[in-house]
Amino acid sequence: MTFLAPRGASKRLSRRALLAGFGVVGLGALSACGRTTKMAESPPTDGTLESKLNLYSWGDYDNPELIAAFKQQNDVLVQVDSYGSNEELIAKLSTSRGTSGYDVVVPTGSNIPQMLEHELLQELDLSLIPNFSHMDPNFTNQYFDPDNSYSICKAWGTTGYIYDTTKIDRSMTSWQDFIDAAQKEAAGTTSLLEDPWEVSAIALAALGYSLNTEDEQELEKARSVVVDQLAPNTKAYIGNVATGMIQGSFTLLQAFNGDARQGLSEVKNPEDWTYVFPTPSANLWTDCWAIATGAPHPDSAHAFINHMISPDTAIEQLDYIGYPIGTKGLAEQAEEADIDERDLIFPTQEVLDRLEPSKQTPADQIRTKIFADAQARSGA
Repeated sequence: MTFLAPRGASKRLSRRALLAGFGVVGLGALSACGRTTKMAESPPTDGTLESKLNLYSWGDYDNPELIAAFKQQNDVLVQVDSYGSNEELIAKLSTSRGTSGYDVVVPTGSNIPQMLEHELLQELDLSLIPNFSHMDPNFTNQYFDPDNSYSICKAWGTTGYIYDTTKIDRSMTSWQDFIDAAQKEAAGTTSLLEDPWEVSAIALAALGYSLNTEDEQELEKARSVVVDQLAPNTKAYIGNVATGMIQGSFTLLQAFNGDARQGLSEVKNPEDWTYVFPTPSANLWTDCWAIATGAPHPDSAHAFINHMISPDTAIEQLDYIGYPIGTKGLAEQAEEADIDERDLIFPTQEVLDRLEPSKQTPADQIRTKIFADAQARSGA
């Protein structure tokens, strides 16, 4: 049986396409979260599941059949609310000071250091999440939570680009190739993501700098590439890459790998498109399961996370959301299930080893200005 993921993709925005529309989360979202009000605390865990669980996550980011199975198996009523950006999640948790009523939340990894600084997440009891032992070490012990004390990988992916080989008939492998093609074969038919960090990363990578650099001189050089070389040739800044591919008016699109795969599943001529995991580096993004400070149902929260990272449910989750969930052996399961375009879902270890996870820094303000200037130059 062949799976096409994500299921129902044409009827909904992918999680990463939606995220791209909001850009890099500003540190200011947390600045209002002071320490003058004591955070409410969760009741202690004792291994007995509560009768309810409140999940606060990105819209349509979990296979509903898996949630229904958890409900049935554990007699736990699951209430699901959704948000559209990390800012929205952070605002809800910071203003409630532990009384939001939410148990399980799903922040992006780069937001976790600031969330921990402001006590918005509570420590996990990994003894209540035995399936953590099945997590791929590529996605554990990340810089934002070195011991997985507060988070566990929910889904992960990376950024690259996809191009129409009928318009660009040479081999493309690097971000410099992307920049060159945007000025030549794809001039006026290039799209960039709606994300300041990701757009700046194109130039920073091509220049040989860290994607997370805070050096103003390096960022100024990146600005020149983005604003003077890319922006005049950019037709649009879009998150929904699949729609861009289907429209047929784009030749070269910066894209998250899973979203590009979604596009390939929907265009009439997938054989004419090639996706690139570009050298020398790109983002390794991770969305994470976590438990909100003051969670009223901590035992059910731990049990739910354990259920959702189980190797037994991993393939169903991958099939639905279109991105891997960080468990070991998932690539082999995907091969057995005959899931399409597996090479886009699972970069090689060589690719993984050169990726650089995005971080929040004060220099994000510079990236945001670069992005705004680029949009103005493009007329977007």
